[in-house]
Amino acid sequence: MKPFFEIRHSDLSCSARTGTLTLPHGPVSTPVFMPVGTNGTVKAITVDDLVSIGFEIILSNTYHLYLRPGMDVISAARGLHPFMNWQRNILTDSGGFQVFSLAPFRKVRDEGVEFRSHIDGSTHRLSPEGVVEIQAVLGSDIQMQLDVCTKWGISYKEAESALTITADWLKRAKKTWEEKADNGYGGKLFAIVQGNFFKDLRERSAALAAAEDTPGIAIGGLSVGEGEDVFLEYLAYTAALLPREKPRYVMGIGTPQYILAAIEQGIDMFDCVLPTRTGRTGRVFTRRGDLSIKRADREFDFGPMDPQCDCKVCRQYSRAYMRHLFKTQEILCSMLASYHNLYFLHNLVEEARRAIDENRFLSFKNDFLKQYTEGCG
Repeated sequence: MKPFFEIRHSDLSCSARTGTLTLPHGPVSTPVFMPVGTNGTVKAITVDDLVSIGFEIILSNTYHLYLRPGMDVISAARGLHPFMNWQRNILTDSGGFQVFSLAPFRKVRDEGVEFRSHIDGSTHRLSPEGVVEIQAVLGSDIQMQLDVCTKWGISYKEAESALTITADWLKRAKKTWEEKADNGYGGKLFAIVQGNFFKDLRERSAALAAAEDTPGIAIGGLSVGEGEDVFLEYLAYTAALLPREKPRYVMGIGTPQYILAAIEQGIDMFDCVLPTRTGRTGRVFTRRGDLSIKRADREFDFGPMDPQCDCKVCRQYSRAYMRHLFKTQEILCSMLASYHNLYFLHNLVEEARRAIDENRFLSFKNDFLKQYTEGCG
């Protein structure tokens, strides 16, 4: 049987590597950025556009889909793929982060988590076993264990408690996942490393996650309020603790700076809502930094959003037209800006893969960031 993850090439100057994930809905080249389709759709983007850009995997959210439309609907549709008409791969997160964000409305116990729905206030309970079962109903090609996500600034004792619960939940999730796999489920389970911002806890959590020998491992508990220097320090520290042969995933990063920093540390997968969220608010990525299309000085600017981008938006529409769409609150603005931002990140990661294969990733990263940080306002 072909291995789930194969490393194709490791850059000679750093930990960056290229590889391939073999999944039920086709191979995925890594490193890979995954657009976020929280409710079974990437906001303002059709599946045809996602395919045309070249995405091989997207992310969706267990918590939101569990609440609405609910498992009865998705089960009747024979899974999330046919329900949303997406024939490529889907990674689903466990809902741990969403429950974490509902801190005033949740209770974490050894057996699982109890929370109140953000939709109607109804009470729900999720266990690590139940979350695996939900993701199997979704037909997730990669599913995440239920974990306890912690915020920046908590105490050592709180971080240790969250780590202990997460490690116990992993054992229970793996047992249920193995039962599902024995009955024909083809999705892969990823463990999640926690430990907050305490290095000994990070080390302990990484060892516990590696010991369970799940197909992949995610680095959790980053981008939760810490500064960039702390993020980069703990990203590098945690990545170095993980088994080289397994794919590594960092959840919730979507800026070019963070993506390139993650690739340098040997991270293979990342996702974020940022490209579509900022697109809807009138900000787009360009080679010279983020561009605000709503500024007054764009009114008579008939050049493309990014002269160095060859996406269909930059080929066909001007900054002046995009500003007009934004000012008149036309839906097309969100669609075009989101398309461009996703295309930009997909192209950036493709270029990074080529640079790794040619042993020039660090020079590629430095050259890109030198231009990107000039900024264009």
